[in-house]
Amino acid sequence: MIIDSHHHLWNYNPIDYDWMDVSMEILKRDYLPQDLEPLLKDAGVRASVVVQARQTLEETQWLLDLAGTYDFIQGVVGWVDLRSPKLLRQLERFARHPKLVGVRHVIHDEPDDDFMLRKEFVKGMGILQEYGLVYDLLLFPKHLPRAIQLVHMFPGQRFVLDHLGKPPIKKGEIEFWQRDLEKLAKFPNVYCKLSGMVTEADWFSWKQEDLTPYMRTALDSFGPGRLMMGSDWPVCTVAGDYSQVMQIPGKFIGMLNKDDQEHIKYRTAIECYQLKLLNHGEEEVQST
Repeated sequence: MIIDSHHHLWNYNPIDYDWMDVSMEILKRDYLPQDLEPLLKDAGVRASVVVQARQTLEETQWLLDLAGTYDFIQGVVGWVDLRSPKLLRQLERFARHPKLVGVRHVIHDEPDDDFMLRKEFVKGMGILQEYGLVYDLLLFPKHLPRAIQLVHMFPGQRFVLDHLGKPPIKKGEIEFWQRDLEKLAKFPNVYCKLSGMVTEADWFSWKQEDLTPYMRTALDSFGPGRLMMGSDWPVCTVAGDYSQVMQIPGKFIGMLNKDDQEHIKYRTAIECYQLKLLNHGEEEVQST
């Protein structure tokens, strides 16, 4: 079994997706469940977690509606405004849906590098903790020291670091990112996704060996029990197709024993996101 712990879906329009520049023409169309489903089957992926791409309550509802229609979507990481005085109302609206497993904010696009340490954001994180939902951290390496401070405040909150914190793979730099990643990984409530690597590498000439040192650092820091696989589809298509991208961590973990491989392929995602039913009417699969 494989779970894709990180992909997106969208109905494209140039206003909501203005971050797509001229180099990303391939992304400027609709990407919907019916486009992804055959790719999952071809890659042997049983289930997935879809992650927000817009910071709107409407998108969160849309993703939950899709999850209710398509069985392969077993979890939704949506968006709520942690800074809002209406946060409780937003959480009450969405948290009753069994497939809402977490929330996220596009922190790396905020002009204030200390955004996640603002008083109102920290207050919202405290409220979120009461709902048992994961918080996905979407960061650049410069934000890792702030993430360490945030995680330190909330030992009971599960966090997931998306895309290994976006290390500078194209430049071949590792030292400063590695130092802070290792510090973040010391908190046992933080998990990490082996995802989003090809978009941080050279889109047109990346090789498996370019990515291996970063995956090795993540494995050494978090261990297999806190690592999971993700495609970052369709964003990944600027640099590789779905099968190529999912083979990257698959090849890397080939030297691990069966139990460690199973954690990275699916058990960590089940445990972290508390996914319940994965076999579409077959026997329930749970983390051990």
